[in-house]
Amino acid sequence: MKKRIIISVTSDLATDQRVLKSAFSCHKNGYDVLLAGRKLKNSLPLNLPFKYLRFRLIFNSSAFFYAEYNIRLFFFLLFSRCDILLSNDTDTLPANYLVSQLRRKKLVFDAHELFPEVPELARRPCVKKIWEKLEDFIFPRLQYSYTVCQSIAGYYNRKYGIEMKVVRNVPYYRQTTSRLLREQFPGKKIVLYQGALNVGRGLEWVIDAMPLIDNAVLVIIGCGDIRQQLETQVERLKLKDKVFFAGKIGGDKLHEYTSSADIGLCLLESRGLSYYYSLPNRIFDYIQAGLPVLATCFPEIENIVATCKTGVLIDRYEADFIAATINDMLNNPLDTSHFGDLAKEFCWENEEKILMGIISPLNPP
Repeated sequence: MKKRIIISVTSDLATDQRVLKSAFSCHKNGYDVLLAGRKLKNSLPLNLPFKYLRFRLIFNSSAFFYAEYNIRLFFFLLFSRCDILLSNDTDTLPANYLVSQLRRKKLVFDAHELFPEVPELARRPCVKKIWEKLEDFIFPRLQYSYTVCQSIAGYYNRKYGIEMKVVRNVPYYRQTTSRLLREQFPGKKIVLYQGALNVGRGLEWVIDAMPLIDNAVLVIIGCGDIRQQLETQVERLKLKDKVFFAGKIGGDKLHEYTSSADIGLCLLESRGLSYYYSLPNRIFDYIQAGLPVLATCFPEIENIVATCKTGVLIDRYEADFIAATINDMLNNPLDTSHFGDLAKEFCWENEEKILMGIISPLNPP
């Protein structure tokens, strides 16, 4: 019988590319994979070659959501056949850790970010303290863990003395290109954002700059807490002919959008260490798509963008400055002839070897 690995996350799975890639890698390497997430009203359908479960929850926000999810997950894991538990982010750790102790199962942890340092907790010190105390208790006891970049690995090493491996959140290697957006917006230059629509992603800055950007449209792919706020901003500035919301796009289709744009965006506000140390997957998605990036000058981002010459880094966000920078990027395109070689380096096929080097010795398939 194949060894069973249960991978859990609080997302709805459909657009969680890191979790899906991890699940596919385990499946490909002979594990019986069961993927656990949650079901939302607007969740896209899934077509996966392995088992998955999406909990329908009463609460989908606030502390009640985290409590309900972990209670549901705890009882599910407690009575499900499994050999390895793979917990994604601190918000799935309570259930996974308890079950791993009760059932003496191997627990692997993937830190997508510095969870207590996310912007959503910046103004909620009591809630932040709860998550910090949870990490204080569990993290020193973690034997097998990895994260998305060296800065986060170093942070947890200094704080808890644990040695996290680094598995970067990069896409599969692709060679395809597309004209999808160019056909939708003929004659226009296309500025693209893809990712969650949450606070601190710099989208407000770019929307403010759009009236000053010549012959271009901004396409925003994704959903999140501030979508309504952004749409209101677009209406207020009368930019409905320059800013377009594409909503959620599944991973199998997303590359067609990305590779048909002219510039990708990766702007972050300084809202805590989680953003400051982050290495967003869209940095690598843009490389795979041959797309120069306009990005914030944070350490991990700078290490890729400046070293590999894949875009422009900024640390000023006034509308006129952003507009001037984007206009210059559109009118004087960056040389992307080296992106093909970078795409072969920054691809999941390489990171998968590190991931399986962590998982396979625990309980071979």
